[in-house]
Amino acid sequence: MNNIPARLRCVALASATAVLAACAGTPTATAPAVSETAYRAHIERLSSDEFEGRAPGTEGETKTIAYIEQQFRAAGLEPAFGGSFLQAVPVMEIRTHPDAALQVRGGGGELSLRDSDDVVFWTRRPVPESRVADAEIVFAGYGIVAPEHGWNDYAGLDVRGKIVVVLVNDPGYATQDPALFTGTTMTYYGRWTYKFEEAVRQGAAGLFVIHETGPAGYPWDVPRNGARQPQFDLRIADFEAQRLALEGWITHEAASRLLALAGQDYATLKQAAAQRGFKARPLGITASVGVRNDVSERTSFNVVGRLPGSQRPEEAFVYTAHWDHLGKGPGAGDAIFNGAADNATGVSALIELGRLFAATRPRPQRSVMFAAVTLEESGLLGSEYFAAHPPVPVANMVGGLNMDNLAPIGQARDVVVVGFGASDLDGYLRRAAERRGRVLAREPTPEKGLYYRSDHFNLARQGVPMLYPKPGVELGTGGATAGRGWLEDYVANRYHKPSDEYDPAWNVSGTLQDLALYYEVGLALANESSWPNWREGSEFRAIRDASRRP
Repeated sequence: MNNIPARLRCVALASATAVLAACAGTPTATAPAVSETAYRAHIERLSSDEFEGRAPGTEGETKTIAYIEQQFRAAGLEPAFGGSFLQAVPVMEIRTHPDAALQVRGGGGELSLRDSDDVVFWTRRPVPESRVADAEIVFAGYGIVAPEHGWNDYAGLDVRGKIVVVLVNDPGYATQDPALFTGTTMTYYGRWTYKFEEAVRQGAAGLFVIHETGPAGYPWDVPRNGARQPQFDLRIADFEAQRLALEGWITHEAASRLLALAGQDYATLKQAAAQRGFKARPLGITASVGVRNDVSERTSFNVVGRLPGSQRPEEAFVYTAHWDHLGKGPGAGDAIFNGAADNATGVSALIELGRLFAATRPRPQRSVMFAAVTLEESGLLGSEYFAAHPPVPVANMVGGLNMDNLAPIGQARDVVVVGFGASDLDGYLRRAAERRGRVLAREPTPEKGLYYRSDHFNLARQGVPMLYPKPGVELGTGGATAGRGWLEDYVANRYHKPSDEYDPAWNVSGTLQDLALYYEVGLALANESSWPNWREGSEFRAIRDASRRP
């Protein structure tokens, strides 16, 4: 840091002791440094076979939440829910037994699409069986209704009781047109979760999203492996009005065959669907398919620790990370999805940040919360419940920072910000980075819609400004080529696979470097009286303004 002007060097991190002096009006604070040994030990333990892939509702969950609670206590945090660190999350667990194939019929003949190879499907309705028979299939473009973008794929279309097939992502990505939606940056309309939600509003019986690795952001293995796991959902009374009879994915190769049976060309339809004025259409073919379910009520748990503020304990900054992963898969060999990077790294960082804050003197003025949430892999359910039942009102949350999959790729000059420019919190992270000679960078793959794929999103939907930083890719050794290469290899070969395992050879120096930034951001906001907001034009700005209005 010697090349940084003295006036900017208000934070220094020594090998044994971090002496953190917050800038301009924030009291000097001291805390011990993040221990690499402790950080590695947490990852190794949480991703060991002993924890069985940390699947909710299993012995792996019992061991995981006990470990996190023990570590929060040892760090010096207090329970966030009265006398308990645990927040019960009531869910339904649905173990789905799908038909061997989706049967498609039309004037041109019949087609059998095999489960796992061609399609995957399930239901989140907690019923013994869910089935559609001879349901008409409709191609609805991207399945988007977005008045602010002048877009309605369902215009003039009646899909009640029908099966809808839609493309993944949104038209901006398909055309690379920055004036269409947000260009290559995925909007929430591009997320498969939105497409299921919209199909419910339209009265459809089911929806299949066409998978392509590029616009989806991950290979077919990801939805295939996910569909093999139990499906979880929060317990809701009116599930028939809020959940489809069938949800699923179809490979683009299988979709091509399905459309060909209807006399349509996949490439031609895909190109047309990305243009304004596209008219969705019935295909003149029908589908029959169903699932049998083993349904049970479960209770999973968020684990939340709290460091009460010294002056305004009713206000809080929130750190989040999900503890769950995919558990154990079928078959012989290594069938445990250990989830070392995803997300033992984030939980380990959460524990160590808790230790840092608990040792900080003087104690921060606002409270700081540390939420290890469940069921992220099942649709962000733990954070959804936490956001709906928070320990302090969301209007009193000054902001937060989410840690998910902290790639161990070494030190980087840049800090990648997913959702860059969305809120005032970017400024806090930028100032902390600049003091260390680092810069903020936009996410390299905005088409993947990562901002909508992790737990901060549920607090953002409640109006809370949330940061989602990721490890930089401009590495000190090998530059951006090496950084992007590591991430591409991880997504292709380890993401949501049993091979996501801890390796003692990991280079975690970059993570420790980033944690110093995350600490400083939280410390600054915990010691201020200001209320950062979303930028003008953000879909969350009006929600925040309403929540903070006297």
